Amino acid sequence: MKDDTQANLASAVQLTEDASFMEIVELTARDDERVWVKEPGIGVDVWWRPLMFDVANGNHVEILRVRKGGSLGKHLHATPVHGFVLEGRWRYIEHDWVAEPGAYVYEPAGDEHTLVCEEEEMKTLFHISGPILYVDDASNVIAVDDNKSLIQRAREHYGANGLGADFVDRLLR
Repeated sequence: MKDDTQANLASAVQLTEDASFMEIVELTARDDERVWVKEPGIGVDVWWRPLMFDVANGNHVEILRVRKGGSLGKHLHATPVHGFVLEGRWRYIEHDWVAEPGAYVYEPAGDEHTLVCEEEEMKTLFHISGPILYVDDASNVIAVDDNKSLIQRAREHYGANGLGADFVDRLLR
């Protein structure tokens, strides 16, 4: 039994030394606009700031920012999404609730929704597992975002704005 415990402990220590288990402490200045990636085409006045990409499991954590009058096109997720509103108010036009600062938002898998921000700018922390499927009014998939496409978009953005394409690498787990 003692040998099994020592072997498990040695295995756990090795796992924590693996990069996928390292902590992330983001040191970029909070007001550095270069960390915000513009959402092309599917959104109006929408940016996202990646905080972590779990490349092994297809998860990512981001802060979504939508300016007053902005919107993120109709979409759905294959798995549940968790959000926490940091600033501002926003809603989904398909639902009758409004998300406000301090609110926890749960999006069930398969729920189609269109995010709109009609008042002041909003920022919401989202934990997204799996792909984001953008759909038209007939629910036909017109675009898909997943970790691969989001990492590539962030890499291109950071490469063009002076942070360097490898800036995104610090967020990969």
